[in-house]
Formats: sequence, structure tokens, C-alpha cells
Amino acid sequence: MLIYGELTGAERELWDAFPEGRLVDLRTGTPERDDPDMGARWEPERTVRAAVVSALLLGANTAGSAGVASLHLAGARITGCLDLAGAEISHAFWLKECWFEHAVSFYGASSRTIRITDSYVPGVDAGLARIEGHLDLNGSVMESGRLSLINAHVAGELDLNGAQISASGDWAVFAGGLVMGGGVFCQKGFIARGGIRLLGAELPGGLFMQGARLENPGGVALAADNMAATVADLSQGFSAVGTIRLRGARISDLLTFEDAILSAEGDSALVGIRMQAEDFDFTTAAPPVGVVDLRAAQVAYLRDGERSWPDEVLLEGFTYGSILPDETSRRDDVAQRLAWIRRSPGYAPQPYEQLAGWYRSVGHDGDARRVLLEKQRHRRRSLHPAGRAWGYLLDATVGYGYRPWLAGLWLAALSLLGTEVFSTHTPIQTKPGEGAPFNAFIYTVDLLFPIGDFGQRGAWHWTGVAQWLSYLLIAVGWLLTTTVVAGVSRTLTRN
Repeated sequence: MLIYGELTGAERELWDAFPEGRLVDLRTGTPERDDPDMGARWEPERTVRAAVVSALLLGANTAGSAGVASLHLAGARITGCLDLAGAEISHAFWLKECWFEHAVSFYGASSRTIRITDSYVPGVDAGLARIEGHLDLNGSVMESGRLSLINAHVAGELDLNGAQISASGDWAVFAGGLVMGGGVFCQKGFIARGGIRLLGAELPGGLFMQGARLENPGGVALAADNMAATVADLSQGFSAVGTIRLRGARISDLLTFEDAILSAEGDSALVGIRMQAEDFDFTTAAPPVGVVDLRAAQVAYLRDGERSWPDEVLLEGFTYGSILPDETSRRDDVAQRLAWIRRSPGYAPQPYEQLAGWYRSVGHDGDARRVLLEKQRHRRRSLHPAGRAWGYLLDATVGYGYRPWLAGLWLAALSLLGTEVFSTHTPIQTKPGEGAPFNAFIYTVDLLFPIGDFGQRGAWHWTGVAQWLSYLLIAVGWLLTTTVVAGVSRTLTRN
């Protein structure tokens, strides 16, 4: 039990100021001497025991208070362990530019707003805490510890702007199951050395990490699987060394990596499997180092640029409603999109069908056919030799049905060939004395076009080489004519 007469001068000053919520400022006014990183060497006159802070927050000196009791302390060296696990803290407090000897625990506590700003603290454990206000750790430095918010509830905002957290293990911020009422802000110089874990977090106020730096080489820089948020803003110089994992995350508005730098050499830079977002801006500052995995992801709007994609992109099952390309891009859009799809290893038809469907939806049928033709060419490489040979034949003659004008050229060329060959010989009349006189050109056209009859095909026939040529023209004519009709039908149907 604390006895007032045994308190130090700084502790008595804090004790007396608490009932009225007055600031106790132990700073010297000299920046070098007030730097919390040097707090271990501060003089005894600036030392306050954690037990005194804890006693006041639990209501040790509130009797007869005429004001709103709160603890407001700056520039103190806090010794001992500030352990408020499971406590009901009914008083607001603000510890500013302080140095803590040990990590702080609010595990399972209930509290109003908590502010520990611009301070040096080994770590903060607020797992299972219920904070009916803000949790403000703006500018604080956590060395060899971590911030734990597992399954915590924060009614207001989580402010980590300018904070620096260096984990002793894999995770700098351990906040799976975090439920927020406001936003999570990790901006203005925020640095995490170790991963940030937000599995299943509910962030209706959004996640804002503009300019943040995450460092966890060989591991996960941000794990936000199944996170639900309105906005996830990882832009304006955001950088991550390690994997960004958004597997199953649901972003109801904007997910942006504009001008971000992602690096996970030898691993996945971004894992967005089954991710959902309304607006997905992936205009990174440079191509990510590592794989980008968007399998089965769904977005309404995709915005990207020439520097957005690494050498390997997994796109199978990725769907988008519209593509908004980078306005600075001057490349052939279709060629750029096809190169994007080809970054995916192996053959998968869905990315081609998805892209062709989008081109059709905006009225670019020619581009859609170009994409589907490339799909067939990509598929051809996965076939056995006989299948590849047949594919090359279909490609050269009819463009797999997506270039019907090729069939028209072949029909014209074969018509000239047949006319030339048949005009140098005399055919045999099927029924002597009956039928129209022989005409080499009309006879060739009659063979090539299976629809209709000009009276030449049945009236005349050949033997030897010319006979085999006529059979070939009939077979090729069926293939080419069918392709032309199908192409015209598709065009008329879409129009």
C-alpha cells in the first residue's frame, strides 16, 4: 500500500495533480536531455514508479475531487511494471515522452482513451481489452517487444502514426480478431520490424498505411487474411519487405497500392487469393519483387500500369468488372494485357475468357477475338504433337474461327488455283449431251461452296490428279465456308 509521505517529489506532484487532471511535466526543455531513448539515464527527480501510476488509475486519490480526475504526465522515467491486466480503468490518462522500464499490460482491461505518445516502451499488451475511446501510441518506440491487440475492442481510433515497433519474434503487431469502431492509422514514418497480424480484423473505419515501412525479410510483412475493412490504403511510398497477405480479405471500397514498393524475393509479394475489393488500384512505383497471386479474387474496378506486374502473376479465377489503365501507358493495350496473362505459368483458359468478356462488354469485339485467338495459341503449346499440328493448320487457315477473313483469302486463292488447273484439261461429262458447258471457274466455285449448286459439280468429273484436287477442294470448302458463315453470324448477332 502506498503511503503519501514515502512518495518522491515527482510522485507527490503527480498524486496532487491527478484529481484535477493537471499536467505534470518533468521535461527539462532541452531536446537532447528529454529524448525518451535516453530515459534510462534520467535523474531520480524524473522517476515515477509504475505502482504509483497504477494506483491512481485505479482510483487511489479521487475522494473529494471537484474536477474530472485524469493522469497527464510528461517526461517521466517510469520504473517497475505497469500491469493493469483485467483492471477497470475509469480515468483517462496520457503519458507523453516518457521512458518505461518494462512492457505495459492492459490485457483484458476495460478503459477509456489510452495515450502513450512519443515514448520509449518495451511493448504494450492490450489483448482482450475493451477501450471505450482511442488507443493512441503516436510516435512511440517499442524495442524488443510488440503491440498485442488480439481480440481487442477499440471504440475509437488506433493511432500508430510515427510509431516504431521492433519485434523480438515474428510479429511486431499481433492483432488477430481486432474489432475497431474507427480507423487504424499507421502513417507519418510508421516502421514495423516484424510482421503485422490482422487476421479476421474488423476495421469499418479503414486501414491507412500511407508511407509506412514494413520489414520482415523471409516472412509475412502484413497478414490480413479474412480482414473486413472499408478502405486499405497502402500507398504514397508504402514499402514492404516480406509478403503482403490478403487472402479472403473483404474491402468494401478502396484497396490501393499506388506508388508502393513490394519486395519478397523468392516468395509471394502479394497473396490476394479470394480477396474482394470494390476498387483495386495496383499502380505500384516499381514491379513487385516476388509473385503476385490473385487467384479467385474479385474486384469491380482494376487500375494498373506498366510497372504493376512482376515476372510471375497467378490470375486463374481472377474476375473484374472494369479495367481502368494507367493514363501514362502508351503501349498497345491488347498486347499489354496478353503479356500480363502470359506471366501466369502454365495454361488456364479463364484469364483469357475474362479479358475477352470485358472487351466485349465495352464494345471492342475485335480485341475480344484477338484475345480468344491468343488463348487457342497458348492452349496449343500444351497439346500433343498431333494436336499442335492440327492447331497450326486451323490457325493458318481460319485463325481458329476468329479471323474469318483468312478463310475468304483462302477461298479466293483456291478458286484461282482450281480455275488454272481445270482449264488445262478436258473433264468427263457425267451424262453425255446433258448439262451446261464446262466452265473451269464456275466448276471450282461449285466445289468450294457446299451451299447451292451451279450445275457444274454434278455434270462433270475427273480422273487422276485432277480428281483428287476436286475432292480436296470439296473438303476444304466445307471447312472454310462454315468458318466464314460462323464469323458473319457472330458479327450480325452482336450488332
